[in-house]
Amino acid sequence: MRWFTSFGALLLSLGLFLADCATFPQNEVEALNSFKREILEDPSHVLSNWNFLDSDPCGWPFIACSVAGDHVTKLNVSGKSLKGFIAPDLYQLSGLQELILHGNLLIGTIPKEIGMLKNLKVLDLGSNQLTGAIPPEIGNLSSIVTINLQSNGLTGKLPPELGNLDYLEELRLDRNKLIGTLPANGSDTTSDTRGIYASNSEPTGFCRTSRLKVADFSFNFLVGVIPKCLGYLPRTSFQGNCLQDKDAKQRSAALCGGAPPTKGHSVNPKHMPIAEEAKGRANASKPLWLLALEIGTGTIVGVLFVIALFTASQKWKRRHSVMIPWKKSSSAKDDISIYIDSEVLKDVVRYRRQELEIACEDFSNIIGSSPDSLVYKGTMKGGPEIAVISLCIKEEQWSGYLELYFQKEVAGLARLNHENVGKLLGYCTESKPFTRMLVFDYASNGTLYEHLHYGEACQFSWTRRMRILIGIARGLKYLHAELNPPFTISELNSSSIYLTDDFSPKLVDFECWKAVVSRSEKSSGTISNEGAVCILPKNLEGRHLDIQGNIYAFGILLLEIVSGRPPYCEDKGCLVDWAKEYLDLPEVISYVVDPELKHFRYEDLKVVCDVVNLCIRPNTSTRTSMLELCTMLESGIDTSVPAEMKASSLAWAELALSS
Repeated sequence: MRWFTSFGALLLSLGLFLADCATFPQNEVEALNSFKREILEDPSHVLSNWNFLDSDPCGWPFIACSVAGDHVTKLNVSGKSLKGFIAPDLYQLSGLQELILHGNLLIGTIPKEIGMLKNLKVLDLGSNQLTGAIPPEIGNLSSIVTINLQSNGLTGKLPPELGNLDYLEELRLDRNKLIGTLPANGSDTTSDTRGIYASNSEPTGFCRTSRLKVADFSFNFLVGVIPKCLGYLPRTSFQGNCLQDKDAKQRSAALCGGAPPTKGHSVNPKHMPIAEEAKGRANASKPLWLLALEIGTGTIVGVLFVIALFTASQKWKRRHSVMIPWKKSSSAKDDISIYIDSEVLKDVVRYRRQELEIACEDFSNIIGSSPDSLVYKGTMKGGPEIAVISLCIKEEQWSGYLELYFQKEVAGLARLNHENVGKLLGYCTESKPFTRMLVFDYASNGTLYEHLHYGEACQFSWTRRMRILIGIARGLKYLHAELNPPFTISELNSSSIYLTDDFSPKLVDFECWKAVVSRSEKSSGTISNEGAVCILPKNLEGRHLDIQGNIYAFGILLLEIVSGRPPYCEDKGCLVDWAKEYLDLPEVISYVVDPELKHFRYEDLKVVCDVVNLCIRPNTSTRTSMLELCTMLESGIDTSVPAEMKASSLAWAELALSS
């Protein structure tokens, strides 16, 4: 018996030893590495302690592992202002039970691969800037209990696959741009626009299960009726939509694009064959000479089209081509001809790397950095102070697509000329060493973010804040209304506003191609040479069409300037959500003002709050243009010296500092 006990103890010790020696699944470490790589900005450095030389991530911050220490079970990085994308590779965390990325600045779409996390119980991506449709693959999360996608920019219809989630108890989809009907079963809907599942005899949609305890669909653009099976939910869960419901407050018909279609407007499918038959009879009744004329005309048009197409192709082949590295390999196809318009940068100054290296003290004077770029400060010989942005990318990762994008962006930035917009002085492109740099005029007083959240309150009075926000408005008005085509800031926030010595704001777009550069390695292997030429114009078109996004971000900026609070903080949550309860009530709007400020003008505050309300309207089509918003601020806010003297006893000192 004693021998048996000793043998058992030996086996137990051997098991523990083997468990200690077992390595953590490498694919899960790679998934976490992908997650960190897709984060473009980490202002709080919360992921800096993720050491990928360490094969066991269980000791990393914001990560929890199973009891056996062999799988990641929880990834919770919320409220840290992370900017970037959600990595599709997270599906490799097979044991993940909680994915919580609430209250960051994540962009892009929700990866469909999330649906492969079979053990996931909590998915919280709320209060970010995600766009696109909710992937139907979410319906494969067989263990999910809580889904929170609120306060994003999600579009499209609600996927019926959400009805497959048998254990779902909490669903929050409010404050998005979702359209369509609420999925229900056949007993709750009819064959018209009120439902999309009438033809299915099996229970589908949210009526398939009765486990849903909490749900919020408010402030979207949903239509139709509220399914009877969801009648137990409070009416506030459906407000702010386009539903046919009198109890829950809905959007106006104008915001919903007109009155919803009625039954009288529906089309009877049985009538379609009659219409087709009538069309056939009409064709049969045509005289032969008319048919012959139509055939002859069609033939001539076809021949002319072929000739025009051939002529255009010959002209295209004769265009000037430039040899640009596409993707390095050991084969003879190291270089591919990329057609580039050689005229696009003819009016932009091109600097030599050597002169920039001298100006920036051998590139040792680093004033900013991110995973994709480094920012240097320098002084040109006999010239101005400069800020040089160097893209951190290897030559083998560069592609014809990126070269086209780089040149178009340089040309776009070079045409900007306004006192409240950062001035691009030139660029630098060299092969040895591989270099892609931008040269901007330097604004010496740091960013607006630094002054608001780390600066001294006595140097940032109410009048100074008002002058800054009016300057930002003027810069945006110039970009949106005075340029053709319009120009937008890709990431408009207080970190993209630089201040001069006299605190004049300058909008600087350092991040315009960050998302493209972060995907350079993938793009170079997947986008063909022809694809680059076809895709690029669409990307550039989208680059100049996010005017409504800029207006919304401007509203957030105004709140940040007035309140002194960041766009998101843990104690108050999202700045917009916190401020909404004060914006519409004149008697309490003073609570929005930064408590560090001892003096402010109520009349100015009222104008600012009115402009904020116009900027953050959920319906982008009803937002006021920057031209009108700028006029409101300029005419309603008094930044004159007498008003400044009256508002603050410290104004004389501030005036002396800024003179």
